[in-house]
Amino acid sequence: MQNNLVTAFQTNWVSLLVSIVVIGFIAFLGKKKVSFGNRVFIGLGLGLIAGIIFNQAGLQYKSVSTIGTIYVNLIKMLVMPLVLILVINSISSLSNLTQLRKLGLKTVGWFLLTTGIASIIGLLVALAFDPGNGIAQAVPKDFKAKDIPTFSQVILDLVPSNPISDMASGKVVPVLIFAIFVAVAIVHVGSKKPEVVEPVKNFVTSATAIVHQVVKYVIRLTPYGVYALIGAMAAKYGLDTLAPLAKIILTSYVALIIHFVLIFGGLVLLVAKVNPIKFFKKAYPTVAVAFTTRSSYATLPVNLEVITKRLRVSPRIASFVAPLGATMNFNGCGGVWPAVVAVFVAKVYNLPMSASDYLILILVSVISSIGVAGVPGPAAISTTVVLTALGLPLEGMGLVLGVEALIDMGRTAVNATGTTVTALLVADSEGEFDREAFNNDEEDDLELASA
Repeated sequence: MQNNLVTAFQTNWVSLLVSIVVIGFIAFLGKKKVSFGNRVFIGLGLGLIAGIIFNQAGLQYKSVSTIGTIYVNLIKMLVMPLVLILVINSISSLSNLTQLRKLGLKTVGWFLLTTGIASIIGLLVALAFDPGNGIAQAVPKDFKAKDIPTFSQVILDLVPSNPISDMASGKVVPVLIFAIFVAVAIVHVGSKKPEVVEPVKNFVTSATAIVHQVVKYVIRLTPYGVYALIGAMAAKYGLDTLAPLAKIILTSYVALIIHFVLIFGGLVLLVAKVNPIKFFKKAYPTVAVAFTTRSSYATLPVNLEVITKRLRVSPRIASFVAPLGATMNFNGCGGVWPAVVAVFVAKVYNLPMSASDYLILILVSVISSIGVAGVPGPAAISTTVVLTALGLPLEGMGLVLGVEALIDMGRTAVNATGTTVTALLVADSEGEFDREAFNNDEEDDLELASA
């Protein structure tokens, strides 16, 4: 017995020392200005190698698992503050109720509708491709499977009764709805007495900046968290179990491409009555910059130029839709990705999902997408919200973080293009789209290099 304990202690120290070396190496790469995405991939690769070695050598890996658990807990820490603050900040940016009723309702309506469609597409493609097949994980010891509620109970659970209690209990949907009520109230009161809500808006703006900074702190730990989570999984199950992770990439990109071509192209053709091929050609700079930067905020200046100079949408519409889209319109990050991950996690942990779970998934994806920050990484937070609402283990999300950076390029391109499409649709409905100039343009007005 004593010899077994000594052996376990020694082999745990081996995995801990290896982890310290790997973490130090990844940190060194950061100081050498190796890109974040590359460091995530390196962390994934090193985690695979270390985990397979631990598995083959029969070494203990509890220390590696502990590092991964710390990272997951830090992500959990962010869920409620993000839900409350970012949703309020996004909606309260509308200046008055008249604006909210006109441009706001049209713009937000298109954002939410396309995100809902994206979630449905992600769900259907994930169910068809079954990306979690072949990966089996034991349900965490502290995880409790939720009881299947009646339909009336589902409706009642959506209505907040005590927002503080809901936040403490991890009930995401009531907190989201409470945040929407507060945001609309801020817009309503601010349209009549702006000086009254100014301190609140300043507080929300400051809180948003602070929460964003906290998110950045946690996201910076992603390469280390990926190493630990993948390393622990590889140590437990070996290389054969990890091969199906490639299906996550394929599943995600199939869903993203379907949404990009069929939904965006269909809306442009059928609603705006514009040639989709010409539209995509003109929107190319937005797609390219979003794909390479993985940031809706970084793409915003280029997107404004594309919308006004290439698509011939009025500056009034462009200046309203594009900034709002950078904080609210996340078809890829808030629609496709959470649906794919939810199906993946449910399969990995052998937790069946019912029709009501699918409805909740789509609803929560639509609402939570409002508060996703337009920078690389926080799409994981939106996915966390969805998994929490569905009662799925968040540990499963850590299994896909190693390939998320690659998928994030496609997600961000879809996000930014969705904003461009919405600007065109809103401008067309408001009579502020110069169709003749759009059709007669023979040369591009914006060079990609100017970005």
